[in-house]
Amino acid sequence: MIPSVLPTYSRAPLSFVKGEGSWLIEADGRRFLDLGAGIAVNALGHAHPALVAALTEQAGKLWHVSNLYNIPQQQALADKLVDQTFADTVFFTNSGTESCELAVKMARKYWYDKGQPEKTDIITFEGSFHGRSSAGIAAAGSEKMTKGFGPILPGFIHLPWGDMAALDAAITDTVGAILLEPVQGEGGIRPLPDADLKALRALCDEKGILLILDEVQCGMGRTGKLFAHEWAGITPDIMMVAKGIGGGFPLGAVLATEDAASGMTAGTHGSTYGGNPLACAVGSAVMDIVSDDAFLDGVRARSGLFRQKLEGLVAAHPEIFDSVRGSGLMLGLKCKVTNTDLVKAGYDNLVITVPAADNVIRLLPPLNLSEEEIDEAFNRLDKAAQSLS
Repeated sequence: MIPSVLPTYSRAPLSFVKGEGSWLIEADGRRFLDLGAGIAVNALGHAHPALVAALTEQAGKLWHVSNLYNIPQQQALADKLVDQTFADTVFFTNSGTESCELAVKMARKYWYDKGQPEKTDIITFEGSFHGRSSAGIAAAGSEKMTKGFGPILPGFIHLPWGDMAALDAAITDTVGAILLEPVQGEGGIRPLPDADLKALRALCDEKGILLILDEVQCGMGRTGKLFAHEWAGITPDIMMVAKGIGGGFPLGAVLATEDAASGMTAGTHGSTYGGNPLACAVGSAVMDIVSDDAFLDGVRARSGLFRQKLEGLVAAHPEIFDSVRGSGLMLGLKCKVTNTDLVKAGYDNLVITVPAADNVIRLLPPLNLSEEEIDEAFNRLDKAAQSLS
């Protein structure tokens, strides 16, 4: 008999009942150090007082009205995002997957309205993850994502990750955009070098095509800048955001320049829940904290300390670990043992990590974890590694 919850997840035998900052409390009372943050979602940890206050205050006033009407909380958050980024306009969604759907539609509608409807192809890269919708799995293109779900949505050209030489030849008259994550998350914490991101921007300008960045996992302060592309000194035309923007409340967004968004006029897209008062009240509280320069300075300082500790961990356990990779507090440990074995060993030592491709475990802690918690993370990961030696 099928379980009442559709069994599409391979779940760990853990049931968390409470969260406090960087900590999760299991039903049996055990306290786990959370280095996964709900897969980079709980950017400010669990039950952050500013987020609790924003949600509680808004919940006592108004939850939902639909986008048939003006939503002041949505306008306030959009203004903050426009003020802090390249964007001229924002559309709010509930998830990264929904943001991907709109980004694809926006790019194709742009060229349709420009009188070039043939420019429907979007170049993407091996190892990418853009959600689990029809457009998302087609964009990623991996057999793991697409098998059994055919026919797969056409219009995507898949290139090897980091193969800049292949790009020029792949851009034909039917290509309208390039889509990529500045730092691949599910793909194994693989940052694209700043020089390559600069070259991508220059190529898009030269060829007259759109650059779409997926910063669902690497955005909202995760790399020590508000958005990862800022390290390269470039800007996209369209950007997908989610995860950390809501600090744990379901929220996503698509940010765009006025030109790139020009095709998205009244009636071309919509969402029942997207940008509702509850989500945007929390998102505004997140933005107020995460976009602050002093906060981002702290993220960079903590990420440097954490990476130093992880390099020491690799040196201490060369039979377990190969290397450290990543940017900011979006870090990965490339393993020599099976990565899922290390994740399970972490559970035994009361520390949460997240597996990824390329035999990597992801370390995506709350951005405000303390130096003491970084020390504790090292100690618990060290014990997990010892248990596999």
